[in-house]
Amino acid sequence: MIAHLSGKLLFSSERFVVIDVNGVGYKVRVTMDTLRSLRETEDENVSLWIHTSVREDALDLYGFGNHEELDFFEQLISVSGIGPRTGLGILNIAPVNHLRQAIAAGDTGTLTKVSGIGSKGAQKIILELRDKMSSHATEADGAMLREEQDAIAGLVALGYAEREARDALKKVPPETKGTSARIKEALKRIGK
Repeated sequence: MIAHLSGKLLFSSERFVVIDVNGVGYKVRVTMDTLRSLRETEDENVSLWIHTSVREDALDLYGFGNHEELDFFEQLISVSGIGPRTGLGILNIAPVNHLRQAIAAGDTGTLTKVSGIGSKGAQKIILELRDKMSSHATEADGAMLREEQDAIAGLVALGYAEREARDALKKVPPETKGTSARIKEALKRIGK
């Protein structure tokens, strides 16, 4: 199994990248955040943690910028009915720590924003992963999750698309506290 790749970034599209490792090009599916960070690298050498998915008719590689994302992804796809592509879709909606908080808090609304996941699917994910996520979550994390949801709602009320609001809030430094402060910082990043 392939667990890690380091090499030259040859090509990137909206859903995958091709990494040249000693003359062999590996097609790796990545999250939007990982794709953004790969495109921002000064040199063309990149490094990704890999999940190898083997099926009867395909061998697919899924890449992550850090081991925490890979670990969370593998926990997600351990839930029956959640495949690798859906797992990537979940990782595209929010950072790992927010997703953990949402699962620990039983927040189905966050998970149902992913195409292909209805309320029953979200409840199943929460049921199977809540205990694992609760060890990572604290009461302060729940407050941060509510603050993040309020900030998203505020940006949507200002006329921004939810996706655009989430992307802008991902770029806000974690030390920025308070819903209004996070909205102000996000607005600065939307304009750039």
